[in-house]
Amino acid sequence: MSGAGERKSRRSKRKQLPLWQETILLLGVALVLAVVIKTFFVQAFYIPSESMEPGLILNDRILIQKVSYWGDEAPERGDVVVFKDPGGWLPPMDSAGPTNPVAKVMAKIGLYPTGGHLVKRVIGVAGDTIECCDDRGRLMVNGQPLVEGAYVKRGGAACNGPMPTNGACDEKWSVGPIPDGHIFVMGDNRSRSADSSQKMCQSDETECVPGDEFVPVDLVVGKVFVLLWPADRFRWDTRPATFEDVPDPSP
Repeated sequence: MSGAGERKSRRSKRKQLPLWQETILLLGVALVLAVVIKTFFVQAFYIPSESMEPGLILNDRILIQKVSYWGDEAPERGDVVVFKDPGGWLPPMDSAGPTNPVAKVMAKIGLYPTGGHLVKRVIGVAGDTIECCDDRGRLMVNGQPLVEGAYVKRGGAACNGPMPTNGACDEKWSVGPIPDGHIFVMGDNRSRSADSSQKMCQSDETECVPGDEFVPVDLVVGKVFVLLWPADRFRWDTRPATFEDVPDPSP
């Protein structure tokens, strides 16, 4: 056998691995990639309640992306975000997460929804003041009314911010300026959402802690960008145009 032939034969032998070793290697690479993707790019979640109807329904599967919030970038008004429970927003059952061993492993690598998270829409960011409501029942951010008819479900209420007053939309409320590093969030199903507006302290409450209505930006996991399942309702999620008209807060 020539020298060239011998070298070719040795290279071929070095490149060949037993099937079981190749399988383990491929699974290991896939696992690492899945963890990296979950940590830095995309993660799966589910809708845990009816608070985001009509757009997102109980048990819908969604994908969030994390790229938009890399570095110093923070959530913007109108984003639908997933965030960790700030404490006491979710009942214990919704915080538990998957119980099946396989589902637990898949949740660790981002292929299965985890518990202990909420999905809401960002209404205000640091410095903003939010008021409810104008004479048409619209929320106002920094004095600008939000046109939310395309995605908000009032549930029989006469305004888009009924939770703090138990549906009595003739009672006005306001909040802000929102502190640095925090956001004010609301569900799209405004009459059925345990959100920032529901956490606000009322004048007759004695045990409420002021500030609990704001969500720390550090708890935000990412922004919803795809409604993945059911397949017949698949869609890309975008920020409503009405939020582009909101002015910056006054200094």
